[in-house]
Amino acid sequence: MNPKILVTGANGQIGTTLVSALREEYGIDNVVSSDITEPKEITGPHCFLDILNEQRLREHVKDLGITQIYHLAAILSANGEWNPLKTWNVNFNGLLSILELAKEEKIERIFFPSTIAVHGLNTPKTQTPQHAALDPTTVYGMSKVTGELWCNYYFKRYGVDVRSVRYPGIIGYRSIPHGGTTDYAVEIFHEAIKNNNYECFLEKDTRLPMMYMPDAIRATVKIMQAPKNDLQIRTSYNLAGMSFTPKEIFEEIKKHLPNFTISYKPDFRQEIAASWSESIDDQAARSDWGWAHEYDLEKMTQDMIFQIKKQYE
Repeated sequence: MNPKILVTGANGQIGTTLVSALREEYGIDNVVSSDITEPKEITGPHCFLDILNEQRLREHVKDLGITQIYHLAAILSANGEWNPLKTWNVNFNGLLSILELAKEEKIERIFFPSTIAVHGLNTPKTQTPQHAALDPTTVYGMSKVTGELWCNYYFKRYGVDVRSVRYPGIIGYRSIPHGGTTDYAVEIFHEAIKNNNYECFLEKDTRLPMMYMPDAIRATVKIMQAPKNDLQIRTSYNLAGMSFTPKEIFEEIKKHLPNFTISYKPDFRQEIAASWSESIDDQAARSDWGWAHEYDLEKMTQDMIFQIKKQYE
């Protein structure tokens, strides 16, 4: 029997693509998207939901017979620094409401997205291990570290089956992200195709872990489908795809668009990026639930340019 799924924050960069993938996997009527705004396209059941409205959340879950929740609602790293208290409230208290509801209503499975933003200045920069010092410098990262610990607590104490991965920067063509430190890796493709030029807000040699959206969606669905006993980590699994710098992605795009130029004007996001890892060791995810990425920089660049050109045409 197919699960009945609720996706919070469904209008975001990941949510937009994830909802489509879940509806293809489980059927349109079995996946309910939710957000504080209407989606650009109504392709299935959708409800207005502020994650801080605990009573409304509870009503939706009970009325719809929800058995799984993908909890994506959050304020991202760069935007989070403009309003730290709101970010903490949305990111942390929103998660606690989900966990408490899962405990009381016996929801089968919860997905909680963590992030490379949990890493900090004392985390090893290269091949960051699964178990390392987590001392983030942003309220976004702080909320995610704390969220990981609470997920582990609810699993250990109450048996809530909550599963999590630490996303690297996510690159996709279906929507332009807003408020993240890795957003440049999506913006650069649109500007290359529209204007033949991009002004990057990070320094040219800033290396960060990244992942193409199809890999991120596969990882999300795969960990949620994995047998419960295969999962040995209940904080959050490291997840890796590729690592590159703004200069390297520029050079790869230039192979397809020879007239493309770039300039660099680092802003406050440079300091955030400098505190994060450059590459990730995700052997635990590969061993425990068979994770393997499919896209490298070259393959991703080819597909991004093809897809975005098609959009503009």
